This record gives sequence, C-alpha cells and structure tokens, in this order.
Amino acid sequence: MKSPLLALPGAVPAEGVDEDVAAHYGDLFREQRALADGTGFVDLSHRGVVAVTGEDRLSWLHLLLTQHVTDLPVGRATEALILSAHGHIEHALYLVDDGTTTWAHVEPGTQDALIAYLESMKFFYRVEVTDRTGDFAVVYLSAGSIAEVPEGVVVRETPYGRDLLLPRTDLESYAEKAGPAAGLLAYEALRVEHHRPRLGFETDHRTIPHELGWIGSAVHLQKGCYRGQETVARVQNLGKPPRRLVFLHLDGSEVHLPPHGAELRLAGDGPDGRKIGFITTAVRHHELGPIALALVKRNVPLDAPLLADTTAAAQEVVVEP
Repeated sequence: MKSPLLALPGAVPAEGVDEDVAAHYGDLFREQRALADGTGFVDLSHRGVVAVTGEDRLSWLHLLLTQHVTDLPVGRATEALILSAHGHIEHALYLVDDGTTTWAHVEPGTQDALIAYLESMKFFYRVEVTDRTGDFAVVYLSAGSIAEVPEGVVVRETPYGRDLLLPRTDLESYAEKAGPAAGLLAYEALRVEHHRPRLGFETDHRTIPHELGWIGSAVHLQKGCYRGQETVARVQNLGKPPRRLVFLHLDGSEVHLPPHGAELRLAGDGPDGRKIGFITTAVRHHELGPIALALVKRNVPLDAPLLADTTAAAQEVVVEP
C-alpha cells in the first residue's frame, strides 16, 4: 500500500519490501539527527496491522506466541515471535492491547501468512482475527518526542519511541502537524545503532531466537508450551546457538556499503578465505559513520578483524558466544 507521503517534497522511495514509503526526504543525516533529538516522525504505513478481538484473545495468543501475554496489561507494549516446529523464526509481532483488542504490527507483506496461521489455530476459542492494514497506518515517534498524539489513537510506548496506529485517512493531516518527516533510512540507522534485529533482514530460514538476542525481549523462558519451544529450551539449557549477532564498524573510506548478504571472512584470511558470516543490514549513521549488523559463526574470535567482501570491519559483541 503506497504511502501518500511519497508526495512530500524531496521524498525518495525506499527499496525492496520498504518501497511503499520514503527512504529519505533529501537530507539523510539531518533526518537522523532530528530523530535522535526526539523530533519528527517516520512513516511506517507499509507495515501490516493485525487485530485480534474476543474475550479469549490473550489466553489464546499466549498458547501460540513465544511471549507471556495472558495477563498483558492494557497499554503495555511487548514483542513476540511465532516459530516453526523446529524453532526457526517465522513471524515477529509488535503488540499492544487496548482493553478490547490486541493489536500487532508486522513486517510488510507478512500479514496474510500470519493471519492464515492464526485462523488455522482458532479451534473453539472465542477470537476474531482481522487484517486492518487498509484502515491503520503505523507512524513512529522517536524517544523523547513531545509530538501530540491524537485522542483515541492506539500507542505502543517503548524505550526506543512510540508506535502510533493512526487511521490511514488521517496520515497526511497528521504529517502536516508532526513534522519534520524522516525517512526509513534514518529509522534503520537508529535501529542498527541499538542492535535491534528485524525479521527478513537479520533472519533467514534457519534463524533461532538465541542468535539475535531475542531471548527476554520477545521470548519468555518461563511460559508454557508453544510451537518450537523444545528447540528454545534445549539451546537455552544444554547448548549454544550456531551463530550470533554482531555490530560492525565499517571502513569509512569505502564509497559503497556492503549489501545484505555480503559475505564475511576473517581479515587475516583475505577476500578468498572461508566464509564465517554475512551482513544483514548496513547503514550510514550521522555520528558513527558506516555501521552494520551481521550474523557470524559462534566461534569467531571476539576481537578478530573481519572483511565484508572487501570492506574492513571491526566487531562489537551483541550476543555472547
């Protein structure tokens, strides 16, 4: 669903799954600085919005999700995953309950598959699952923002900012009041700075939650059974994940950022060395310069200099080996 805010002055569309919103509005670093200072907003209206209603909604979701949500307080934001039977991440949900409805926003284009799975698991529970993507647009306000939130709008308050579920018909009028607009590249730069994984970027078909540091924030280790729990418990209690998320400082003299999937090698082995990981997200940060998130094999030395294709990279630990 293409955003009407692509008509704002200077708007340049993003790419890939984010193509329906703006990458930037003409000044990437100014937009980043504004967000870091708590001003402006980001149009995330391409994200899917799913609503679950009915008196059994929280107890039912509790059976399906990795997070403990049976007694989720009204207005409390949380994150949750849906795993495969083998413990691999299939969906990431960003949740809040308003007292009558549990709302989730999800990655662009994933809402249909998510709803299909949820519908298949309804059985006798008193719940209704609805795709509300056409009715509500996600808008992000950065941490510290004093922008006005319209009355009646559902809000997810997190340490990183606020997600508003704004009526889609109000998106353009809200943008006029809440400016300046910041593009998705500014949002992604702050996401990478804060080591926050994103489904489809930091994940592939075999990613398990431990590899990305999603234990705790999106996976509750003391809750009851859910699909994939056996893998989570086994890795937590008996082993280590095969890979780990790292934060990279990239060589600032390079003109181009390494793309998603760029192969990582030990610098000492040169560009023809054995692959030990790959870039998941690379961005340009207004203070830190070029930075990235990457997945590497667990046994890669913590202080080892790396090469992303031909770009030198120094790692910081996100997930302990």
